[in-house]
Amino acid sequence: MPGRSLEIIMKEKDLTTKSHRLMAWIDKRYPWTPFWKKHLSEYYAPKNFNFWYFFGSFSLLVFVMQILTGVWLVMEYIPVADMSLATALGFGKQLPENTVVNGAFGSVQHIMREVRYGWLLRFMHTTGASAFFVVVYLHMYRGLIYGSYQKPRELVWLVGMVIYFCLLIEAFTGYVLPWGQMSYWGAAVITSFSSAIPYIGDMLLTWLRGGFAVTTVTLHRFFSLHVIAIPLLLCIFIFVHLVSLHQVGSNNPDGIEIKDRKNQKGIPLDGVPFHPYYTVKDLLGVVVFLFIFSIVLFFTPTMGGLFIEPDNFVMANPMVTPPEISPVWYMTPFYAMLLCFERFGSVS
Repeated sequence: MPGRSLEIIMKEKDLTTKSHRLMAWIDKRYPWTPFWKKHLSEYYAPKNFNFWYFFGSFSLLVFVMQILTGVWLVMEYIPVADMSLATALGFGKQLPENTVVNGAFGSVQHIMREVRYGWLLRFMHTTGASAFFVVVYLHMYRGLIYGSYQKPRELVWLVGMVIYFCLLIEAFTGYVLPWGQMSYWGAAVITSFSSAIPYIGDMLLTWLRGGFAVTTVTLHRFFSLHVIAIPLLLCIFIFVHLVSLHQVGSNNPDGIEIKDRKNQKGIPLDGVPFHPYYTVKDLLGVVVFLFIFSIVLFFTPTMGGLFIEPDNFVMANPMVTPPEISPVWYMTPFYAMLLCFERFGSVS
């Protein structure tokens, strides 16, 4: 047994030496170890983080989830309103024989009914959209109650607000893609809001729609914005948000600047390394969050019409206006603002 223990120790030592060699090889070509130390193992965060500080990590988690599920959904989605145009463009060739698909709306139904686990991916994406706004709003609320917008964190707050507005655009463009009744008429009403801008409003409205009405061209534009442009901007601004946060340091409930009190080694006395202390804590929070998320996902994915409205299970029809146009809950405040303008009375 002593010989066996010595053999195990030698193997572990050999593995450690190999891992050190690998990291040394990587560090000569990419600053991975300095990056790890600066932003995780030697990034000191206040000791008194509480429940409210979970939601920043949750926001990043849901963003990654939306990207991954979106990639799989795009593989089967057809971004055209009319299947005759889709066939002409060659989109129909990717579908199995005897599959009946009618454009964007039909491709969503195809994902839900015929693609293996397509229903799960689609509900993860729709539930994730609402979860994204929930955690982002709570994250913003934490910033307000603890003064995270004050000096020296003004840039962190401003970049965060840019991320929020990008998220609104991303959600709106994604809301149109299922091409149901509420998607179509929501797009018609919300895009009308741009015509309120003086001088350039009508021109901007025509550019957004790609014409004088919501058509396949509008769907194409929103699809490109939702899949490529806005996610790319979100990735850039999230990176800037995190780097600017780590530059000035995190706020805390007591408002103590941990950088003001350091020991002889320059380590904040009121702080602890983010890794492993807060990575493990966030991991526990992620488990609880995913548990709640899974309950909603598997038992009430439409949330009684809040996440997916009943009218959106009906294919878009420009000739039939729904009795009441009420966008998904995270768009409702902006729709209420729209109703304040009398000039849009005929549209809404």
